[in-house]
Amino acid sequence: MQPNFQRQNLESYKKDMIQLRTMLKVADNTGAKMVQCIQVIGGSTRKYGELGDIVVVAVKKAEPRKIVKTHEVTRAVIVRQREAYRRKDGSYIRFDENAVVILDAQTKNPKGGRIFGPIPRELKEKGFDGIIALASEVI
Repeated sequence: MQPNFQRQNLESYKKDMIQLRTMLKVADNTGAKMVQCIQVIGGSTRKYGELGDIVVVAVKKAEPRKIVKTHEVTRAVIVRQREAYRRKDGSYIRFDENAVVILDAQTKNPKGGRIFGPIPRELKEKGFDGIIALASEVI
């Protein structure tokens, strides 16, 4: 049975979780512009990913003559999500878009040399120090 929501509360009920087939923007200079999530790393039954989770992505749009090519399958870490993320202090953080940073094959280091846009500090706690070092804005 669906809960009875008023019209203004309907937007907060809508979920924007990152799951299979979610289209994500790329927040680095590897050349990829748009990727599609094809697997959330962490078990065969894991459905959703959140900030700091590693996902397997397929590149859908890319710039020519860059590091990453169209149709390439690679790993990426989620750096921004539209769904509100609860921090340990009880506050919530959310962004205007879902975005990832493309990673090297088996390491937690970014493949690109620049990171665009704000990056949450939760990535440092999860071991992505290379991304934090390249980010211009950490919130």
